[in-house]
Amino acid sequence: MDKFLALRAFVDVAETGGFSKAARRMGVATSSVTRLMDALEESLGSALLTRTTRQVTLTDAGAAYLEQVTRVLSDLDEADGSIADTGAEAVGPLRVSMPVTFGRLCLGPHVAGFLEAHPRVALELVLSDAYVDLAADRIDVAVRIGTPANQPHLIVKQLAEHHRYVVASHAYLERRGVPSSPEALSHHECLRFSYQAGPQRWSFSLPDSITHVEVNGRLAVNNSDVLRESVLGGLGIALLPQWLVHDDVRAGRLRRLFERFSVNPQDQTVCVYAAYLPNRRHSRRVQVLLEFLQQHVNTAIHG
Repeated sequence: MDKFLALRAFVDVAETGGFSKAARRMGVATSSVTRLMDALEESLGSALLTRTTRQVTLTDAGAAYLEQVTRVLSDLDEADGSIADTGAEAVGPLRVSMPVTFGRLCLGPHVAGFLEAHPRVALELVLSDAYVDLAADRIDVAVRIGTPANQPHLIVKQLAEHHRYVVASHAYLERRGVPSSPEALSHHECLRFSYQAGPQRWSFSLPDSITHVEVNGRLAVNNSDVLRESVLGGLGIALLPQWLVHDDVRAGRLRRLFERFSVNPQDQTVCVYAAYLPNRRHSRRVQVLLEFLQQHVNTAIHG
Protein backbone atom coordinates (compact mmCIF):
# COMPACT_ATOMS: atom_id res chain seq x y z
CA MET A 1 0.00 0.00 0.00
CA ASP A 2 1.16 3.51 -0.86
CA LYS A 3 0.50 5.09 2.55
CA PHE A 4 0.71 8.66 1.31
CA LEU A 5 -1.74 7.98 -1.53
CA ALA A 6 -4.04 6.15 0.88
CA LEU A 7 -4.10 9.14 3.24
CA ARG A 8 -4.90 11.49 0.37
CA ALA A 9 -7.68 9.15 -0.72
CA PHE A 10 -9.05 8.96 2.83
CA VAL A 11 -9.29 12.76 3.04
CA ASP A 12 -11.00 12.90 -0.36
CA VAL A 13 -13.51 10.22 0.62
CA ALA A 14 -14.26 12.03 3.89
CA GLU A 15 -14.71 15.38 2.13
CA THR A 16 -16.83 14.10 -0.76
CA GLY A 17 -18.79 11.46 1.14
CA GLY A 18 -18.24 8.70 -1.39
CA PHE A 19 -15.71 6.49 -3.16
CA SER A 20 -16.78 7.39 -6.68
CA LYS A 21 -16.65 11.13 -5.99
CA ALA A 22 -13.23 10.78 -4.41
CA ALA A 23 -12.07 8.72 -7.38
CA ARG A 24 -13.19 11.43 -9.81
CA ARG A 25 -11.33 14.04 -7.78
CA MET A 26 -8.17 11.89 -7.80
CA GLY A 27 -8.52 10.85 -11.43
CA VAL A 28 -8.46 7.09 -10.68
CA ALA A 29 -10.90 4.18 -10.77
CA THR A 30 -13.38 3.77 -7.91
CA SER A 31 -12.01 0.28 -7.27
CA SER A 32 -8.57 1.79 -6.64
CA VAL A 33 -9.97 4.05 -3.92
CA THR A 34 -11.83 1.13 -2.36
CA ARG A 35 -8.65 -0.96 -2.24
CA LEU A 36 -6.70 1.89 -0.70
CA MET A 37 -9.31 2.35 2.04
CA ASP A 38 -9.46 -1.37 2.77
CA ALA A 39 -5.69 -1.55 3.04
CA LEU A 40 -5.51 1.55 5.24
CA GLU A 41 -8.12 0.24 7.67
CA GLU A 42 -6.42 -3.17 7.77
CA SER A 43 -3.04 -1.59 8.54
CA LEU A 44 -4.56 0.45 11.37
CA GLY A 45 -6.69 -2.36 12.70
CA SER A 46 -9.69 -0.06 12.94
CA ALA A 47 -12.68 0.91 10.83
CA LEU A 48 -12.45 4.50 9.62
CA LEU A 49 -15.56 4.53 7.43
CA THR A 50 -19.14 3.33 7.69
CA ARG A 51 -20.31 2.20 4.25
CA THR A 52 -23.94 2.06 3.14
CA THR A 53 -25.46 1.82 -0.32
CA ARG A 54 -26.17 5.56 -0.29
CA GLN A 55 -23.25 7.18 1.49
CA VAL A 56 -19.96 6.79 3.28
CA THR A 57 -19.56 8.37 6.72
CA LEU A 58 -16.77 8.55 9.27
CA THR A 59 -16.66 6.40 12.36
CA ASP A 60 -15.58 8.06 15.62
CA ALA A 61 -12.08 6.71 15.04
CA GLY A 62 -12.21 7.96 11.46
CA ALA A 63 -13.19 11.49 12.54
CA ALA A 64 -10.30 11.65 15.00
CA TYR A 65 -7.89 10.24 12.42
CA LEU A 66 -9.09 12.69 9.77
CA GLU A 67 -8.27 15.67 11.97
CA GLN A 68 -4.71 14.48 12.47
CA VAL A 69 -4.17 13.38 8.86
CA THR A 70 -5.47 16.70 7.54
CA ARG A 71 -2.98 18.52 9.76
CA VAL A 72 -0.10 16.31 8.63
CA LEU A 73 -0.90 16.70 4.94
CA SER A 74 -1.35 20.45 5.37
CA ASP A 75 2.05 20.66 7.06
CA LEU A 76 3.55 18.73 4.18
CA ASP A 77 1.94 21.03 1.63
CA GLU A 78 3.26 24.00 3.59
CA ALA A 79 6.75 22.50 3.61
CA ASP A 80 6.61 21.91 -0.14
CA GLY A 81 5.27 25.41 -0.71
CA SER A 82 7.94 27.00 1.44
CA ILE A 83 10.63 25.78 -0.94
CA ALA A 84 8.95 27.49 -3.89
CA ASP A 85 8.12 30.58 -1.83
CA THR A 86 11.63 31.72 -0.91
CA GLY A 87 12.57 33.24 -4.25
CA ALA A 88 12.04 36.69 -5.67
CA GLU A 89 8.42 36.02 -6.66
CA ALA A 90 5.63 35.30 -4.19
CA VAL A 91 4.09 31.89 -4.88
CA GLY A 92 1.33 29.84 -3.30
CA PRO A 93 -1.75 30.12 -1.08
CA LEU A 94 -2.05 32.87 1.50
CA ARG A 95 -4.67 32.65 4.27
CA VAL A 96 -5.25 35.96 6.05
CA SER A 97 -7.66 36.83 8.85
CA MET A 98 -8.90 40.28 9.87
CA PRO A 99 -11.91 41.91 11.57
CA VAL A 100 -15.02 41.94 9.42
CA THR A 101 -15.74 45.66 9.09
CA PHE A 102 -12.09 46.68 8.95
CA GLY A 103 -11.45 44.20 6.15
CA ARG A 104 -14.50 45.34 4.21
CA LEU A 105 -13.81 49.06 4.41
CA CYS A 106 -10.06 49.45 4.72
CA LEU A 107 -8.54 46.59 2.74
CA GLY A 108 -11.32 45.21 0.56
CA PRO A 109 -10.96 47.97 -2.05
CA HIS A 110 -7.26 47.10 -2.52
CA VAL A 111 -7.46 43.30 -2.82
CA ALA A 112 -7.73 43.33 -6.61
CA GLY A 113 -4.57 45.40 -6.87
CA PHE A 114 -2.68 43.03 -4.59
CA LEU A 115 -3.62 39.96 -6.63
CA GLU A 116 -2.85 41.74 -9.89
CA ALA A 117 0.62 42.56 -8.58
CA HIS A 118 1.21 38.97 -7.44
CA PRO A 119 -0.36 36.65 -10.03
CA ARG A 120 1.01 33.44 -8.48
CA VAL A 121 -0.54 34.06 -5.06
CA ALA A 122 -3.96 32.63 -4.16
CA LEU A 123 -5.50 34.74 -1.39
CA GLU A 124 -8.09 33.50 1.10
CA LEU A 125 -9.51 36.20 3.38
CA VAL A 126 -11.06 35.02 6.65
CA LEU A 127 -13.18 37.91 7.94
CA SER A 128 -14.02 37.36 11.60
CA ASP A 129 -14.18 39.44 14.76
CA ALA A 130 -13.13 36.36 16.76
CA TYR A 131 -9.55 36.10 18.03
CA VAL A 132 -8.25 33.29 15.82
CA ASP A 133 -5.53 30.80 16.71
CA LEU A 134 -3.03 31.10 13.87
CA ALA A 135 -1.67 27.57 14.17
CA ALA A 136 -5.00 25.80 14.69
CA ASP A 137 -6.81 27.78 11.97
CA ARG A 138 -3.94 27.60 9.49
CA ILE A 139 -3.66 31.39 9.26
CA ASP A 140 -0.55 32.84 7.59
CA VAL A 141 -1.13 36.42 8.78
CA ALA A 142 -3.68 37.88 11.17
CA VAL A 143 -4.49 41.59 11.01
CA ARG A 144 -5.63 42.64 14.48
CA ILE A 145 -6.78 45.74 16.31
CA GLY A 146 -5.68 45.79 19.92
CA THR A 147 -2.62 45.50 22.13
CA PRO A 148 0.23 43.60 20.45
CA ALA A 149 2.17 42.96 23.67
CA ASN A 150 2.40 39.60 25.43
CA GLN A 151 2.44 37.46 22.29
CA PRO A 152 5.80 35.69 22.69
CA HIS A 153 5.03 32.95 20.16
CA LEU A 154 4.19 35.35 17.33
CA ILE A 155 6.05 37.91 15.27
CA VAL A 156 4.20 41.22 15.48
CA LYS A 157 4.47 44.22 13.14
CA GLN A 158 2.66 47.46 13.94
CA LEU A 159 0.88 48.88 10.91
CA ALA A 160 -0.83 52.04 12.19
CA GLU A 161 -2.09 53.88 15.24
CA HIS A 162 -5.73 53.36 16.05
CA HIS A 163 -8.06 56.05 17.39
CA ARG A 164 -11.65 55.85 18.53
CA TYR A 165 -14.40 58.47 18.67
CA VAL A 166 -17.23 58.73 21.19
CA VAL A 167 -20.23 59.48 18.96
CA ALA A 168 -23.99 59.93 19.14
CA SER A 169 -26.73 61.04 16.79
CA HIS A 170 -28.21 64.52 17.12
CA ALA A 171 -31.63 62.96 17.70
CA TYR A 172 -30.34 61.02 20.71
CA LEU A 173 -28.60 64.07 22.20
CA GLU A 174 -31.71 66.20 21.77
CA ARG A 175 -33.74 63.56 23.53
CA ARG A 176 -31.34 62.69 26.37
CA GLY A 177 -29.05 65.72 26.55
CA VAL A 178 -25.34 66.13 25.83
CA PRO A 179 -23.16 64.56 28.56
CA SER A 180 -21.12 67.32 30.19
CA SER A 181 -18.24 65.08 31.27
CA PRO A 182 -17.06 61.49 30.76
CA GLU A 183 -18.51 60.60 34.17
CA ALA A 184 -21.98 61.61 32.92
CA LEU A 185 -21.93 58.66 30.52
CA SER A 186 -22.91 56.40 33.41
CA HIS A 187 -26.41 57.93 33.10
CA HIS A 188 -26.63 57.37 29.34
CA GLU A 189 -27.46 54.49 27.03
CA CYS A 190 -24.01 53.33 25.90
CA LEU A 191 -23.72 50.86 23.06
CA ARG A 192 -20.81 48.50 23.49
CA PHE A 193 -18.68 46.20 21.41
CA SER A 194 -18.97 42.89 23.26
CA TYR A 195 -15.44 42.35 24.49
CA GLN A 196 -16.94 40.97 27.70
CA ALA A 197 -20.27 40.39 29.43
CA GLY A 198 -21.81 43.03 31.68
CA PRO A 199 -20.69 46.64 32.20
CA GLN A 200 -17.65 47.95 30.38
CA ARG A 201 -15.10 50.56 31.39
CA TRP A 202 -14.02 53.29 28.99
CA SER A 203 -10.77 55.12 29.68
CA PHE A 204 -10.51 58.86 28.91
CA SER A 205 -6.88 59.94 28.74
CA LEU A 206 -5.21 63.35 28.77
CA PRO A 207 -1.44 63.90 28.82
CA ASP A 208 -1.47 64.25 32.61
CA SER A 209 -4.50 62.24 33.75
CA ILE A 210 -6.84 59.35 33.03
CA THR A 211 -10.52 58.94 33.91
CA HIS A 212 -12.28 55.58 34.02
CA VAL A 213 -16.01 55.45 33.45
CA GLU A 214 -18.17 52.35 33.76
CA VAL A 215 -20.73 52.35 30.95
CA ASN A 216 -23.73 50.15 30.29
CA GLY A 217 -26.68 49.88 27.98
CA ARG A 218 -29.16 47.51 26.42
CA LEU A 219 -27.09 46.67 23.35
CA ALA A 220 -23.77 44.83 23.14
CA VAL A 221 -22.70 43.37 19.81
CA ASN A 222 -19.54 41.91 18.31
CA ASN A 223 -19.80 43.78 15.01
CA SER A 224 -18.86 47.41 14.43
CA ASP A 225 -21.23 47.86 11.47
CA VAL A 226 -24.22 47.02 13.67
CA LEU A 227 -23.03 49.42 16.37
CA ARG A 228 -22.66 52.21 13.82
CA GLU A 229 -26.16 51.61 12.43
CA SER A 230 -27.56 51.62 15.98
CA VAL A 231 -25.89 54.94 16.78
CA LEU A 232 -27.15 56.45 13.54
CA GLY A 233 -30.61 55.20 14.51
CA GLY A 234 -30.51 57.20 17.73
CA LEU A 235 -30.24 54.27 20.14
CA GLY A 236 -27.35 55.65 22.21
CA ILE A 237 -23.70 56.64 22.51
CA ALA A 238 -20.91 54.42 21.22
CA LEU A 239 -17.14 54.21 21.11
CA LEU A 240 -16.24 53.45 17.50
CA PRO A 241 -13.13 53.47 15.29
CA GLN A 242 -12.22 56.74 13.64
CA TRP A 243 -12.01 55.01 10.23
CA LEU A 244 -15.60 53.82 10.59
CA VAL A 245 -17.35 57.06 11.64
CA HIS A 246 -15.10 59.86 10.43
CA ASP A 247 -17.26 60.49 7.35
CA ASP A 248 -20.44 60.42 9.48
CA VAL A 249 -19.00 63.10 11.79
CA ARG A 250 -17.80 65.22 8.91
CA ALA A 251 -21.18 64.96 7.16
CA GLY A 252 -23.08 65.86 10.34
CA ARG A 253 -24.84 62.53 10.72
CA LEU A 254 -23.09 61.96 14.05
CA ARG A 255 -21.59 64.26 16.67
CA ARG A 256 -18.23 63.53 18.22
CA LEU A 257 -18.07 63.97 22.01
CA PHE A 258 -15.05 64.58 24.27
CA GLU A 259 -12.72 65.44 21.42
CA ARG A 260 -9.81 66.44 23.65
CA PHE A 261 -9.57 62.96 25.15
CA SER A 262 -8.00 59.80 23.81
CA VAL A 263 -10.62 57.13 24.52
CA ASN A 264 -10.29 53.36 24.63
CA PRO A 265 -12.10 50.42 26.19
CA GLN A 266 -10.35 49.38 29.41
CA ASP A 267 -6.75 50.69 29.56
CA GLN A 268 -5.63 49.46 26.19
CA THR A 269 -2.92 51.08 24.12
CA VAL A 270 -4.38 50.14 20.78
CA CYS A 271 -2.92 49.89 17.30
CA VAL A 272 -3.48 47.97 14.09
CA TYR A 273 -0.89 45.23 13.72
CA ALA A 274 -0.07 42.10 11.76
CA ALA A 275 0.85 38.87 13.53
CA TYR A 276 2.33 35.70 12.07
CA LEU A 277 4.08 32.56 13.21
CA PRO A 278 7.90 32.43 13.22
CA ASN A 279 7.89 29.63 10.63
CA ARG A 280 6.42 32.12 8.13
CA ARG A 281 9.34 34.51 8.62
CA HIS A 282 11.05 33.67 5.32
CA SER A 283 7.91 33.28 3.23
CA ARG A 284 8.00 35.62 0.26
CA ARG A 285 4.20 35.74 0.04
CA VAL A 286 4.00 36.80 3.68
CA GLN A 287 6.61 39.48 3.04
CA VAL A 288 4.72 40.96 0.09
CA LEU A 289 1.49 40.93 2.10
CA LEU A 290 3.17 42.84 4.93
CA GLU A 291 4.45 45.37 2.40
CA PHE A 292 0.93 45.70 1.02
CA LEU A 293 -0.54 46.19 4.50
CA GLN A 294 2.10 48.74 5.44
CA GLN A 295 1.30 50.69 2.29
CA HIS A 296 -2.48 50.74 2.61
CA VAL A 297 -3.54 50.42 6.27
CA ASN A 298 -2.32 53.78 7.54
CA THR A 299 -3.82 55.59 4.53
CA ALA A 300 -7.11 53.73 4.89
CA ILE A 301 -7.39 54.61 8.59
CA HIS A 302 -6.23 58.22 8.56
CA GLY A 303 -6.88 59.29 4.99
